[in-house]
Amino acid sequence: MKKSLKEIALLVDGEIVGEANTQISSVNGIREAQEGDITFLANPLYRPLINTTKASAIITSKEISSAPKPIIRTADPSAAFTKVISLFSGKPLSDIPAGIHKTSVIGENVRLGKNIAIGAFAVIEANAQIGDNAVIYPHVYIGGNAKIGMDAKLYSGVTVREGCTLGDRVIIHSNSVIGSDGFGYIKVNGSYQKIPQTGTVYIEDDVEIGSNVSIDRARFGKTIIGNGTKIDNLVQIAHNVSIGANTIVVSQAGVSGSTRIGRDVILAGQAGIVGHIEIGDNVIVGAQAGVTKSVPANTVVLGSPANSISEQKRIFACLHKLPELFRTVKSIKDKITK
Repeated sequence: MKKSLKEIALLVDGEIVGEANTQISSVNGIREAQEGDITFLANPLYRPLINTTKASAIITSKEISSAPKPIIRTADPSAAFTKVISLFSGKPLSDIPAGIHKTSVIGENVRLGKNIAIGAFAVIEANAQIGDNAVIYPHVYIGGNAKIGMDAKLYSGVTVREGCTLGDRVIIHSNSVIGSDGFGYIKVNGSYQKIPQTGTVYIEDDVEIGSNVSIDRARFGKTIIGNGTKIDNLVQIAHNVSIGANTIVVSQAGVSGSTRIGRDVILAGQAGIVGHIEIGDNVIVGAQAGVTKSVPANTVVLGSPANSISEQKRIFACLHKLPELFRTVKSIKDKITK
């Protein structure tokens, strides 16, 4: 399939600078692109590549006025390029055929929606519900009384335990577990005894969860993941956690039990959040930060233990001066000794 730059500009509501009849047949990154490809430039760090890329055209921000090759100026290059990717990619190659594979196991009283796809060796236990257009890949396990919404997509190896609920258009990548038991024990006569975890997990609409993520069921009530939240690979969400809408949780972050996280929050890579605290709306928690107390809304925190970004920057600056300070103190000590 080929599209002219003019057709692509109409799709992304962009302004063409250069030859509007340039023919585009594919999409690629700015470093990897070849003749016939269209690419994009969103990060200013890559601006020098505008002069070296082999792409036939580039989607840029409004700040770029000209380039050595045709460009489409847009308000949001990343969002525009996403539309163009969809235009050229068509149906994902990974989708499995509609229908129920003969090796899958469907329990009693399971309610299956219209136009669903269930792959080989998937297991769906009794009384579960699967919404219209859902895609269940091979070797997925869905426990009894679980509910899977419309247009959901569960990749191979996903486990959704009993009684858990997934909203519409939820995507879960391979080997993630929804509804594993919360980590709860009490010590009795020197030995640990398990505290029953009788609650569930409720995942709202348009959530995407990466691979090897664990979201624990609540001790009582629900562990909740809000609308539009995106969770990266290798994340741990403990029991009774509540995460608000449109939050980003990056790889290897961990959230301890009963913590409440607001909407539009960003937890960067390897951030650790203790239990029973509150993180306000629009908070940014920096990479490897250790949050030990509640954080008010509209705050950026860094460090371990986490501090406000302004305070933590001062701490980092002092740490860099420690070798010089050590030498100064040693010199003064030597003078006093003499």
